[in-house]
Amino acid sequence: MGSKLVIYVALASDLGIAIIKFIAAAATGSAAMLSEGIHSIIDAINQVLLLTGIKRSQKKPDAQRPFGYGRELYFWSFIVSLLLFSVGGCISFYEGILQFQRRTQPKDITWNYIVLVAAFVFTIISLRITLKKFNKQRGELTFWKAVTKSKDPAIFIVLLGDFGDLAGLVIAFLGVYLGHYFHDPYYDAVASMVIGSILVVISVLLVRECRSLLMGESAGRKTLQAIIALAESDVDIIKVKQHYSIYLAPEEVVLQLMVVFKKNLGTKEIANAIRRVRENIRQLFPYIKQIFIEPE
Repeated sequence: MGSKLVIYVALASDLGIAIIKFIAAAATGSAAMLSEGIHSIIDAINQVLLLTGIKRSQKKPDAQRPFGYGRELYFWSFIVSLLLFSVGGCISFYEGILQFQRRTQPKDITWNYIVLVAAFVFTIISLRITLKKFNKQRGELTFWKAVTKSKDPAIFIVLLGDFGDLAGLVIAFLGVYLGHYFHDPYYDAVASMVIGSILVVISVLLVRECRSLLMGESAGRKTLQAIIALAESDVDIIKVKQHYSIYLAPEEVVLQLMVVFKKNLGTKEIANAIRRVRENIRQLFPYIKQIFIEPE
């Protein structure tokens, strides 16, 4: 699966960034930097969970799961979205509140600037790779429409996570700089709370999209229109009366067609027509793995 490379790159980036952020937070006492370190650790855990989801989703169908394990990816993506909110966002926000109470001024802020620049570079590299993959998938769709229409949560979770990282780094920089310039630790605390709020907003968006995938989404309208036209072009079929489809994984769709056949057709002729339509659909849309065609 192409999204694996994106996740591995993001995982390596998050682990490296987290280490240097925690070192800087320990050296300077910056709450914003600590929040950023927590953010990177949560991101790394999320990448591991996404990889787990991808691996489990590739298990072959068995007696217990005759339609396969494709939805494992959607389940783990949903868990990742919840973790981003419950752990990443809330802890960062709470750390900002604690900084208000401590009122400690960060020291030796040179560390913070070095770490922020390094983290920014790593995040840009990860974002470019993810964005390239995402743009290839979305085609001519707008950015947000492509996110809502995407069936591959691994890609848009990493992508939105990278955008959240960049926003967090900019805010952490402002918190450190303004706190040092005005000799006021409250700027650092506010930065931590804003970073937490951004994570919560991103998490809510991801939860909504992953929940929709987990519940089951149908194939796209244009795809279904093409399938109906393909089926109705068969010499023995009058029309497609009803159709049902559902994504089980990013590249796995189940399709059912209720078809009106011409009158006076024998069993063999109907069976041949069904076979032809199945082959034509699979040739045009190879990700439609299971096709059920029944007479109406």
